[in-house]
Amino acid sequence: MGRKLKAAIVGGGIGGLAAALALHRRGHEFDIYEQGDEITEIGGGLNLSPNALKAFRMLGVEEDVVAIGYQDEWQRIHSWRNGMVLAQQSRKAGIVQNYGAEFLTMHRADLQKVLYDHLPRERVHARKACVEAGSNASSAYVKFADGTSAEADLAIGADGIHSAVRDSVFGKIPPRFTGCVCWRGMVPFDAVKHIPQMHELGAWWGPHGHVVHYRVRRGELVNFVAHYDSDAWLEESWTRECGKDELINTFAGWNDALIQLFNQSERYYKWALYDRDPLAQWSKDRVTLLGDAAHPMLPYLGQGAAMAIEDGCILARLADESVSADIPQMLREYEALRMPRGSRCQLASRERAKEYHLPTAAARIWRDVRLALRNRFGTDRTPLRAEWVYNYDPAVAPLHT
Repeated sequence: MGRKLKAAIVGGGIGGLAAALALHRRGHEFDIYEQGDEITEIGGGLNLSPNALKAFRMLGVEEDVVAIGYQDEWQRIHSWRNGMVLAQQSRKAGIVQNYGAEFLTMHRADLQKVLYDHLPRERVHARKACVEAGSNASSAYVKFADGTSAEADLAIGADGIHSAVRDSVFGKIPPRFTGCVCWRGMVPFDAVKHIPQMHELGAWWGPHGHVVHYRVRRGELVNFVAHYDSDAWLEESWTRECGKDELINTFAGWNDALIQLFNQSERYYKWALYDRDPLAQWSKDRVTLLGDAAHPMLPYLGQGAAMAIEDGCILARLADESVSADIPQMLREYEALRMPRGSRCQLASRERAKEYHLPTAAARIWRDVRLALRNRFGTDRTPLRAEWVYNYDPAVAPLHT
């Protein structure tokens, strides 16, 4: 066990809170600096695969997370128009035995509250917008828009795809518009429980788009996200409300189960989908990145939050091994451990976007045949070919490459 470290964490989202809790559990010090007026989560639902649940186990909150989550009986992939099942996986039978933990869906705000409730409140500081981060010979520093600053042994940028920490240290790197627009909404389960497909985690793949839906809040709500190829909208905000007419018109002709689901939401939100190419470097001197600041990824592998949580767990384990004040070396080890997995998830998520949105009927038929064959005869038992993701456990993963 090395000396105890102090971290300045920029960003109070899921990644920043998880990193803080991982450090806190091991006796290290931290301060979280959040630019908003309070720690709140935007967005809707989350898929949390077994690798994420194993990270929560390391953080000591697995039982709390399971209590707020929901586990569908089945995960099924459907054809967009006729609803034919292309592939499926039981979300209960064999998941824990095969991968070591459960596979849950939940509301982002519920997860954020679990993490926040396990942290000392005095270490979380709101209304602190980062404008600069860097290092000197003996410490890292963060400067804020209100004229104040903070020093620590290391600074962690957990401030998302538009990271001010990353921009300060590595220069501004514009995100890549994916050509995809998304709509999301929440529906009470009671309003759609007469639809058989709403009792499962469903994905519907069609021409130029796809839809996913699953239950959150212990099954009380159905969260849906509809993706469609378009360059008609470029705004990223998850909180921009819109009407439902454009959503209904865009997915006209899709299966009626989806149209019924869309019609039951009281509010609709729309945003353009962006990501970034994998970075060549995450760390510089005493400053590093995690989560979307380091490896923003499309949602098609369901790993954005999980990768951020894993990052924090590995960083905390390395902090335990830091037997000297050589923080830059520790961060180079963190980067060497996490960058290959984070980059692989980024690129795998991007590749799946192409597979889900095939524009021609011939391409979709060939894809559906391959999918059915893999689902029945393949060695990977998951519809998304993701066992390499789910098998990972940050508590026991090797710390040296």
